[in-house]
Amino acid sequence: MLVNLKEILEIAERDNIAIGMFNATGFDSLQAVIAAAEELNQPVIIAHAEVHNVYNDISIVGPAMIAAAKNAKVPVCVHLDHGESMEMIWRALRIGFTSVMIDASALPYEKNLALTKQVTEMAHAMGVSVEAELGRLVTGEAGSTAEVNTEMKAEDFYTDPKEAEAFCRETGVDALAIAFGTAHGFYTAQPALDFDVVKNVKAATGLPLVMHGGSGVSEEGFKKAIAGGIRKINYYSYMSKAGYEAAKAEIEAGNSKYLHDVEFAAMKAMKEDVKRAIRIFANLK
Repeated sequence: MLVNLKEILEIAERDNIAIGMFNATGFDSLQAVIAAAEELNQPVIIAHAEVHNVYNDISIVGPAMIAAAKNAKVPVCVHLDHGESMEMIWRALRIGFTSVMIDASALPYEKNLALTKQVTEMAHAMGVSVEAELGRLVTGEAGSTAEVNTEMKAEDFYTDPKEAEAFCRETGVDALAIAFGTAHGFYTAQPALDFDVVKNVKAATGLPLVMHGGSGVSEEGFKKAIAGGIRKINYYSYMSKAGYEAAKAEIEAGNSKYLHDVEFAAMKAMKEDVKRAIRIFANLK
């Protein structure tokens, strides 16, 4: 069942859980995420990130994502993740995505606000939800280190509750991605998360909050973040790693010379990793 982000996050708010967002970089990961959500009977968000467009163009994978969502037995939101260009946001809207993220967090506050407001007005007119970001993660969406002043600390990039309140009020966004100690990509150590930032931004905005860079966070960290107001968790790197390791094992076993066997092994492994994540986010046994 195809729904927008606002609708799916209302479920999260009602049940005091978080909904997982998983990037569908190809048909194997798309299949894995939908199958995992259906097996657990849980809502899910499938996403196409602008940075991943080089692997599967949105014109090809986008309609497949929407078809999969419509045919799913559970609520599914189709989301554009980290949309940085108006061109990509427009493409997602035209294809029928039910949610878009405008990521102008690297811009000065006033420019971020103005661009986010423009996207929100445009998307809302089409019944599409909008996620924005305030504050910055120290790594980019592809896992690379952001270009920042080396004298600054991670907490210098954390989301400011007062700024967040004004930003959300003026832009009318449906969800806000915040910075409180997570990072994109793989972690070399457990991140030090500031849960007071989550609680304070939630109290200031009243909006569903989004955790980016969720793959390497501990189960305890997820639960504390959800208790503070995180309602959407972006999870991709470790799902992809699970698929990679299964594909590698299939190749090394030498049981087949067909690519589809390798992709199938990767899909099954990713599905199990997604199920593990969903269980944590939804507090399932």
